[in-house]
Amino acid sequence: MFELPPGVPDEWEILARLAAIAQGLGPDADPATVDDVTIRSLIDSAVRDESCVIHGRSADEIYEALSGSANGSLRGPDRILDLLLRIGPFGDGFGANSGGVSVALLKQHPHGIDYGALRPRVPEVLRTPSGKIELAPAELLADLPRLRASLTADPDALLLVGRRHLRSNNSWMHNIRVLVKGKPRCTLQMHPLDAARLGVADGAPVRVTSRVGSVVAPVEITEDIRERVVSLPHGFGHGVRGTRLSVAHEVGGVNSNVLTDHEAIDPLSGNAVLNGIPVAVAVA
Repeated sequence: MFELPPGVPDEWEILARLAAIAQGLGPDADPATVDDVTIRSLIDSAVRDESCVIHGRSADEIYEALSGSANGSLRGPDRILDLLLRIGPFGDGFGANSGGVSVALLKQHPHGIDYGALRPRVPEVLRTPSGKIELAPAELLADLPRLRASLTADPDALLLVGRRHLRSNNSWMHNIRVLVKGKPRCTLQMHPLDAARLGVADGAPVRVTSRVGSVVAPVEITEDIRERVVSLPHGFGHGVRGTRLSVAHEVGGVNSNVLTDHEAIDPLSGNAVLNGIPVAVAVA
């Protein structure tokens, strides 16, 4: 949006230097080197892709077309964007489609380019065996009996889910005093019927236990959550020794990851189970 003062690095240059440091190149590494490695990798992939408009072209030729003075000596994200635009469906294909879009063309049309009404493409891009959007593939249908059985396996079981609050969307926000002031938000939300069944009072500390771990948190009784489901927020647990966030350390809270079972895997997808964790809750 604004021109940088002389000598001030662009954001992409800062990130590129951090990437270079992470790769062991040291703090004096040139961000331009990381930038060149990135764009050359993208070009190499494109010229090897049989479905790409520049398949079989010289990678050096494409690099020069993107980076040379004739193209404004683009660097960083602008150069990556130019590549992706030019090999895209409306791109100039580096000469294959005269008049196609590029960063240079967009700069000539700051208010955008009208390519007409959207055209349906789903049938041509689908790669399913049936050629249709498969809403109920056989693998999912075959897994339904297991899911039904899990719903009735233990009617008294509680399932733990996570949540985020507007003022603590990410854990670093816990270190800003104006965002963490007010009533505590690291609470175990519980439906009133579950609280009555377990003999738990609002605000009372309870112990939440999974197969692998246990934490203690105050209860927040609310009808905003479904019966048999409890919820702990994401990103807390700053009270442990070694925490370097001074404000967040005062807030504390509990780390819900302690309850995540490393052996709980969804059998169909292979994904880790991070929500819907079976837990037991008791007065602490």
